[in-house]
Amino acid sequence: MTEKVKEFINSKKVIMAIFILASILFAIPSIKYLIENGTIINFSEYFQFCLNDSNRVEQTVIYLAILIILTVFYFLIIKNREKLFKSNKQMYMYIAIVSLIFVMVVPFLSSDVFYYLGIGRLDSTYGQNPYYVTIKDFVESGDNRQYLEQDTVLVKGYENDWGNTTVVYGPVWTLVCKIVAGISFGNIDIGLLVFKLLNMAIHLVNCYLIHKLTGKKLFVLLYGLNPYMFIEGIANVHNDIYVVTCILASLYFLLKKKNIMISILFLALATAIKYFAILLLPFVIIYYFRDKKPWERLQKCFLYGMLFVWIVVITYLLYVQDIQVLSGIMTQQQKFGKNFYIILMEYFDIPNLVSNVNKVFLISFIIIYFFTCLTLLYKKQIKFTEEIRKVEYFLVAFLFLLITNFQPWYIMWLFPLMMWQKKKTIQFVVQIAFVSQFANSVFLINGEGWRNGTPFTFFMLLGVFMCLNLRNRRIYGIFSREKYKY
Repeated sequence: MTEKVKEFINSKKVIMAIFILASILFAIPSIKYLIENGTIINFSEYFQFCLNDSNRVEQTVIYLAILIILTVFYFLIIKNREKLFKSNKQMYMYIAIVSLIFVMVVPFLSSDVFYYLGIGRLDSTYGQNPYYVTIKDFVESGDNRQYLEQDTVLVKGYENDWGNTTVVYGPVWTLVCKIVAGISFGNIDIGLLVFKLLNMAIHLVNCYLIHKLTGKKLFVLLYGLNPYMFIEGIANVHNDIYVVTCILASLYFLLKKKNIMISILFLALATAIKYFAILLLPFVIIYYFRDKKPWERLQKCFLYGMLFVWIVVITYLLYVQDIQVLSGIMTQQQKFGKNFYIILMEYFDIPNLVSNVNKVFLISFIIIYFFTCLTLLYKKQIKFTEEIRKVEYFLVAFLFLLITNFQPWYIMWLFPLMMWQKKKTIQFVVQIAFVSQFANSVFLINGEGWRNGTPFTFFMLLGVFMCLNLRNRRIYGIFSREKYKY
């Protein structure tokens, strides 16, 4: 490559323009679909790239080509961030512009948002408790089918794969769904647009919190301009982005405002969306009271642990009637897909193999986690960076070993703690997020189906192996000059 070509590619206007152009190309199939159909109501092929005049292989090739361009220029932008963004305002404006483009992308790799809106509509308009009544139960009882004629939000929820399942999330998320579905007026297009704009706003809030925590453009861009985040957080409208917000807010009030009460509040809200956030609780409390003696730390853990529990319980009081309120969460954990468990199911005909392997990992996880917390309780000098790295390792183990129904958007859980990790770990988190998107192309080719989880898992494992071997190499030199220890 000649020096002139390199200079052209690395020029400010070209890098930023190509990234925006690639984002627009990513959105064009969705825009074309919406123009031709005028509504999202008949969009049933959740795993097609919205190009009805092309076969699945062609659509997948187009998707991968655009994703490669976005990936390459994402790293180029990060490498040249100081030259490209002279002020924070420019950086935020650029992230906002690209985010708005992805608002126009139809959720082609997931139908979860229609389930969100469906349970929200069930709650807000029809007065049903979605922790005890499924969308299909409601529609198929009495004369309730008549509502399908005038409520397209209910229609999409009814048709969804999760339509026969009670709520699988915490009550804070159910409340968000209720509010959004309530202002959709039963129109699926309005509901989807509101959800996407809300997720975009949450994405920008996360960028702001990361900047307040680190003061570094690097971390804002690693998260905020990441195509993975645009696809999973805004295009596919996943609720994990809200958990990221709550965890970041919890850490902000812990580290910057020194307010343990509000920090615990946000951590409880995160847990009342997705329960994995509880893993941070002992680390947050013990770190805040690191100057206390072990016995006093234990007392504080009990006191603020009870505060945490009460906040979570209060959110559940909005919906709880009996213990069945947790049945949806248990149902989700019983599903299998997109991880090594699916390979065990398909290739090893051994009774109870999967459940036994999962139990071994779970027991091992609990023991290691307990003794880590116990050690931290008696540790004389507690450094936040050192301890938060341990939490990240627990999240990785939880994500890849304990969850039987792994999904690509769960990798989002690793981003709130990424800023305090070693450079190799940061690179690994960013890389596997991209790997998950490339692996998802299996579903674009073959459509939905649990057996497609096997090739997805093979691609993921291959990608993870490659990422581990690349950990000693700096991605486009993005960490070469950055000093981020704080």
